[in-house]
Amino acid sequence: MTRLTVPALGIAIACALLAACQQQESPPAATAPTAPAPATDTPAAPGPAPVDFEQLAQRLVAAAAVKEGDAVAITGRMHDAELLEDIAVQVRRAGAFPLIEYNSDRLARRLFFDVPAQYDSQTPAMDLALSEVFDVVIALNNGTSENLFEGADPQRVAARGKAGEAVGQAFMKRNVRQLELGNGLYPTPWRAKRLGLSEADLAKTFWEGVNVDYAALQTRGQSVKGALAAGSELHITHPNGTDYRMRIQGRPILVSDGTIGADDLKAGGPALQVFLPAGEVYTTPLPGSGEGRIVATRDYFRGQPIDDLSVTIAGGKVTALTGTGPGFAPMKADFDAVADARKNEVSFFDLGINPNVRLPADSQVGNWVPAGTVTLGLGNNLWAGGDNAITYGMNFFLPGSTVTLDGKVIVDKGQLML
Repeated sequence: MTRLTVPALGIAIACALLAACQQQESPPAATAPTAPAPATDTPAAPGPAPVDFEQLAQRLVAAAAVKEGDAVAITGRMHDAELLEDIAVQVRRAGAFPLIEYNSDRLARRLFFDVPAQYDSQTPAMDLALSEVFDVVIALNNGTSENLFEGADPQRVAARGKAGEAVGQAFMKRNVRQLELGNGLYPTPWRAKRLGLSEADLAKTFWEGVNVDYAALQTRGQSVKGALAAGSELHITHPNGTDYRMRIQGRPILVSDGTIGADDLKAGGPALQVFLPAGEVYTTPLPGSGEGRIVATRDYFRGQPIDDLSVTIAGGKVTALTGTGPGFAPMKADFDAVADARKNEVSFFDLGINPNVRLPADSQVGNWVPAGTVTLGLGNNLWAGGDNAITYGMNFFLPGSTVTLDGKVIVDKGQLML
């Protein structure tokens, strides 16, 4: 999935629609909540017992560092109403002021397909105004449908993205704290199938990832951050043909460890983001330093598979983009419709460090957070501490990679060595 600065905000219509259209696909220690059954728009198979929403809501509000007087936007699907309402109650108990924004697949589609194209380039004035109101955003990003925007005109998608770019920048500039629950693992039938898991196993994996030992995760994150900060060149290889080098000396290193702490509040900007399940260390390359080839063995675009999605990079920028499968042509059409050279920049390196999230050994799709998983990407990297604000992105999940830092192996065939 494309990761943008504002996490799937229904109130930030331009960014939310762009994230969906371009989809490819913490808290203080507490008693772990029981995993819920997968949240979907269709009846779920029998699964784990219902979650303790009150306890989870407390955890999310604490993770987002909600404080007295804050204005807090809470957004999610209508079928998550109970959890959204429980979050609102916990926000108010902290002396802050909640506003719930419900959305749905039907509304998201209608706001794209039933609105005249003449308004695609319209500046999202209300979203910009809201960026001056909210101090915190808590978003449930469950991704109930993988092909919600099938048939969307690439030119319209690009126009909306360009118009909405200022929204993400405004939220970042104001140091709005942002928490997303989902991170590409929220249990749904289509996602379970894609990852090679049963729905019950995906739900178990997701909630075990959310309920990781946060103190241990923070310690691990700081250790990995220290190693990367002391290094210069990363070299990423994979049996699928990936062979890529990038330089990171002097670049900011950020850790997604599940909570916004005092140091994060002091740093501001991208440090004020939480992606749950947590467990990532990420950075951005020195401009112009990337060389080589990156290959995703299997990816998806609006539910259609792409095989051997490959980019060739010189001077940190894409010089060729190839792939096969039914999803490649529509994905390439969206890529070509973006008339902005920033889409070609290889913009981040992300290393998963969560030991509780494990995918099948033969999984080709991958995710951000399993320990030892590498993700590289194009386009937007504000969230990673970079300055590429384009509302377009493409991610390459590379489970099973080997990574060296200045010649020393730090990931060996998907196993984190640090």
